[in-house]
Amino acid sequence: MIDFTIDKQKCIKCGLCSQECPVLIIDGKTEFPEIKEGKESQCIKCQHCLAVCPTAALSIWGKKPEDSIPVPSKIPAPQEIENLIKTRRSVRKFKNEELDKDFIYKLLDTAAYAPTGHNKNSVLFSVTQSKSELSKLRDLVYAGIKRANEAGTLPERMAFLSDLQRLWDSKKVDVLFRDAPHVLIASSPKNVASPDADCHIALSYFELLANTYGVGTLWNGFIKMVLTVVEPEIKALIGIPEDHVLGYVLLFGKPAVKYARSIQSEGLHLNSISL
Repeated sequence: MIDFTIDKQKCIKCGLCSQECPVLIIDGKTEFPEIKEGKESQCIKCQHCLAVCPTAALSIWGKKPEDSIPVPSKIPAPQEIENLIKTRRSVRKFKNEELDKDFIYKLLDTAAYAPTGHNKNSVLFSVTQSKSELSKLRDLVYAGIKRANEAGTLPERMAFLSDLQRLWDSKKVDVLFRDAPHVLIASSPKNVASPDADCHIALSYFELLANTYGVGTLWNGFIKMVLTVVEPEIKALIGIPEDHVLGYVLLFGKPAVKYARSIQSEGLHLNSISL
């Protein structure tokens, strides 16, 4: 049951809920809006009906309008968003300090609002909330590289990972994790419409929000290589379900470097479709 409820004292019968429903299962021609007979299973849990109701008369899936955030009359100026995007930099030097766990949760809780294919909302965030947790993961990753290299199973195109592992073992120079205090891994079930894209979008939301708080981030394909190709057994050890696609890996923490200006783009690659 999707628990579609109308407060008849508040409903003004504007019809917006039925008009906005993307799967057209709300009947707006009845005295008060209701779900069409036999159509409940088609609901995609988008909550558009709850969000669009101007009088907060509608609740669904146990979600009450009074628990939602009102849409603000003022949103960030376009120039502010543009500057945020253009000045974002990959951070490879981090301060030796952890972020507060409640703050990390706040970032992740907001990033969970990111859109997903078919509105499945199934992205799993796996995060280290302390340097000690990251240290244990780092040990697993470097040990996995070493084991694969000794067994001759390290793919030739990933041979450079062995050099990074030896550098860590001999000099404790951490090229893979960059001595970051935290790592974030996004994964999603294989059977959803767009698992890879869902993960990338969610991490992008996380990154931009984190940057507004002065938190630095680094997209890390090297660690993804280890977790998906070199030593995939690590995924189970850190709680990533077997049926998940690992979308990407992000390092984050307080940056130890401050950039004074944006870079200058190499240019826009544009294809104007003209049929």
